[in-house]
Amino acid sequence: MPVDAAFVEIDGPWHHRYVAANGARFHVAELGEGPLVLMLHGFPQFWYAWRHQMVALADAGFRAAAMDLRGYGGSDKPPRGYDTYMATLDAASVIRSLGETAAVVLGQGLGGWIAWAMPVLRPDVTTAIASLSMPHPRVLRHASWVDRKQRAASGWIAALQRPFAPEREMTRSHDYVEGLLREWSAPGGTFPTAEDVARYGDAMMIPFVAHSAAEHYRWLGRSQIRPDGPLFMRRIRPPIHVPVLQLHGADDRAVLEKSTRGSGKYVPGDYRALTIPDAGHFLSEEAPDAVSAELLSWLKSLQ
Repeated sequence: MPVDAAFVEIDGPWHHRYVAANGARFHVAELGEGPLVLMLHGFPQFWYAWRHQMVALADAGFRAAAMDLRGYGGSDKPPRGYDTYMATLDAASVIRSLGETAAVVLGQGLGGWIAWAMPVLRPDVTTAIASLSMPHPRVLRHASWVDRKQRAASGWIAALQRPFAPEREMTRSHDYVEGLLREWSAPGGTFPTAEDVARYGDAMMIPFVAHSAAEHYRWLGRSQIRPDGPLFMRRIRPPIHVPVLQLHGADDRAVLEKSTRGSGKYVPGDYRALTIPDAGHFLSEEAPDAVSAELLSWLKSLQ
């Protein structure tokens, strides 16, 4: 059965809305009232990855807004604009379209990469950031250069540089998505369930999502041998002057735990880094209670 963008409008206590921002339309799931917390998902997911934290944050008096990144889920899938500069502008524009001047930004995986760039590239809208399963981009780049185990763990990004073939693999069946969900999560855990595989596998089959998802990583890969990659790394070198929370799974097999060390040198002020035991790359779903508790403790300390 064909899958369309409406597939991601999953029923729950949240409500779904579409907002115009940065020349595109973005799908946002929203719950609660209070200070805005914008949530950015990773690959191969969509807003649904934050469902547990949305409920916890809303119950604690926050306005949780989980958006589908450009090219994912119910958001627009334009043919271009998949660099990190555009992703941070998308997030900043969504914050304003939601009627706020600034927000705390949470990100996981790809969303975490974007979150790290927000205080430097979009400081006017960013009051604090939390990154799950992703160190500062410069730290990950260095680890990928000097650590052969991290290079091997990041080999899937190199595979995505091929034209057309990855898209066909992602949409042929759920096998590609299921493989990543199982490979990157902690062994012996309860994630992913069959329902998780079905939801994320089907979401990848929404027209143009597979191509758009690959394009985010094609920019990350190909920019390293073009001027825009080194320029981006220089642009995000300045110190971050907002509070930062970094959470990482001890058993993350996509971004190794040892590859995250050193991010604190970019945060001269309020910086907290915690390792979550018995969890892998998909922290918000593998350890939802622990992640929600750490996020709430940190968010309340900001008030």
